[in-house]
Amino acid sequence: MFDWMLLSAAAFFAGFVDAIVGGGGLVQVPALFSMMPGTAPATLLGTNKLASIWGTAVAARNYMQKVSVRWGMLVPAALTAFAFSFFGAYLVTHIPPTQLRKALPFILAAVAVYTFMKKEFGTQDKPLFSGSKEVWLAMLVAAGIGFYDGFFGPGTGSFFMFLFVRFFGYDFLRASVVAKVLNVACNAAALSWFGFSGHVLWLLGGLMAVCQIGGSVLGSQMAIRHGAGFVRKVFLVVVVALICKTTYDGFLR
Repeated sequence: MFDWMLLSAAAFFAGFVDAIVGGGGLVQVPALFSMMPGTAPATLLGTNKLASIWGTAVAARNYMQKVSVRWGMLVPAALTAFAFSFFGAYLVTHIPPTQLRKALPFILAAVAVYTFMKKEFGTQDKPLFSGSKEVWLAMLVAAGIGFYDGFFGPGTGSFFMFLFVRFFGYDFLRASVVAKVLNVACNAAALSWFGFSGHVLWLLGGLMAVCQIGGSVLGSQMAIRHGAGFVRKVFLVVVVALICKTTYDGFLR
């Protein structure tokens, strides 16, 4: 029971962080693995997805009440993210992501340096595309990051945010809405695979989902209240934490 209380607290904090910039897995996944070392890794990852999808979905709903989104672009992108995330989850059962694990810290470092050097990056919302061009580019991004999420996963929300700010001209607040919706699609794909194969602890995952929702509501409210500049700062903190975590996983563990 005490372990479940700790996992619930971790889920709340993960939902809070994830609602602002993504990266809730930095908190929730290590907590699951440390509290339940005798459980199969696939089951812990499936349980994590069950909790995460609810927190991310609630955050997306809260953002959409304040920030407009282009559904003509977002729906095709979400369907693409779902399909490629499912394919990535299937493929990882056959090909271990060893080389990607080692490359990830350097990719994240480039994202952090670019964001830090560009002081106005993501603080103004000036969309660069519209119509079919925006749809096809969004589907391309969703395919690439969706596959990555299913195949490996760390930092998916942060990658979505960075790409929609850098290449679409969104501010961090609007990019966060898009990232949440696409993350829900990715999580749904992975959860359907884990659930079908029996790798979900439904009761624990349900409890953590409730706590994730609580943290998600608080985090999304803070992001909406304080705006894109605040989200940009939290984004940098989370990316630096991801660099540290992925460096340890790829080279030191």
